[in-house]
Amino acid sequence: MPRIRAKALATTDSLPVTLRAYRRLSAALGPLAPLLIRQRLKHSKEDPARCGERRGISAIDRPAGPLVWIHGASVGEVLAAAALIERLRAAGMRILLTSGTVTSAAIVAKRFPADIIHQFIPYDAPRFVSRFLDHWRPSLALFIESDLWPNLILSAHARRLPMVLINGRMSQRSFPRWQKFSATIGALLGRFDICLAQSDTDAERFSALGSRNVITTGNLKLDVQAPPADDAKLEKLMAVTRGRPVIVASSTHPGEEELLTAAHKNLAGFFPSLLTIIVPRHSHRGEAVAQMIAATGAQVALRSREELPTSTTDIYVADTMGELGLFYRLAPVVFMGGSLVPHGGQNPIEAIKLDAAIVHGPHVFNFTDVYQALDGAGGAKQADDSDALVRQLGHLLGHPDARKSSIAAGVGVVERLGGALERTLGALEPYLLQLRLEMGSRDA
Repeated sequence: MPRIRAKALATTDSLPVTLRAYRRLSAALGPLAPLLIRQRLKHSKEDPARCGERRGISAIDRPAGPLVWIHGASVGEVLAAAALIERLRAAGMRILLTSGTVTSAAIVAKRFPADIIHQFIPYDAPRFVSRFLDHWRPSLALFIESDLWPNLILSAHARRLPMVLINGRMSQRSFPRWQKFSATIGALLGRFDICLAQSDTDAERFSALGSRNVITTGNLKLDVQAPPADDAKLEKLMAVTRGRPVIVASSTHPGEEELLTAAHKNLAGFFPSLLTIIVPRHSHRGEAVAQMIAATGAQVALRSREELPTSTTDIYVADTMGELGLFYRLAPVVFMGGSLVPHGGQNPIEAIKLDAAIVHGPHVFNFTDVYQALDGAGGAKQADDSDALVRQLGHLLGHPDARKSSIAAGVGVVERLGGALERTLGALEPYLLQLRLEMGSRDA
């Protein structure tokens, strides 16, 4: 069995005052969960058929045998774990995957095998957490990056559930905030058996905050597979865009679509048949984005209305889920959203694996190491403002050799920095060995 904890399990009284107060407050607010659910339903933030999961109630039976529980906050974390999940599944492990957003649930349903059990993470009230853990009785818990819910972690630790933080990330912006509550975060991080960090910098930050047994394993997002695409849909899109230069603006956030629309109008003076495809990070914003574009006089089509771009379409708003693989295959140049506004940037790896030259804004603190490596090698280009955005996109569109060079450099960086999956599996091997032994004894 992996390392047995020498210290006795912490009692509630030994917790920092902040966590004791949090536990009392979250318990008191538990009865208000129906009100919260109703509010979130109004904003399409909950699945009406699965609200019980937020209170730890599941309509699915726990499968027999060892169960590996993997938790990620949303789409990015869930997709980062996809290759790991596939390897665990191939080894015969049953997987429970939890996340907190309806968007991530839709991605799991679309891109993961049917035998991967998805549940919404329960609200972090003691009663809901206990109900969740009582039902699923996980054998091993893997938390992705830094989505740390106090009651969930404390309750799992009290049940002696082995917990590992995988693909751990601590951004330059988050670290000072967490340092202000070092006793609180240390009490949570200290309950993980191992912390597997994305980089040496992340490892140093987690150690400073109280993590034990910190190992740098690399970024799982560098080992993700290229996103799939429906062949029939791709053929149809290629037929209606053939001969046109295409730019994709991926995972855009409010404030960026206006800049991209202005950039399109500038670039269209040099590339008259240019098509810009805008993929909002949150698909429900598609209608509003399309209205904003139309108000500028540009011709816009909206994918959620089942419209296809025509020869007169300037900007195509792709407000659907799980179709980035289609659009990356159409465009040799991709702008990564969340970077012209201070959101922190989006993951460029999938686009690079589909041979795209990358342009991004200055705000990429969520992927600092990745973008530093890409920029340094020429595999990505930074645009600090709207004028620079036009220059960088125009240069890549108008100079095929520069574009090819950028794509090759990006692919080289991704290949060089990869390998996190194997290192992560190596660090988890003692736990997985124990689960395999349990599976063998059950089958004997």
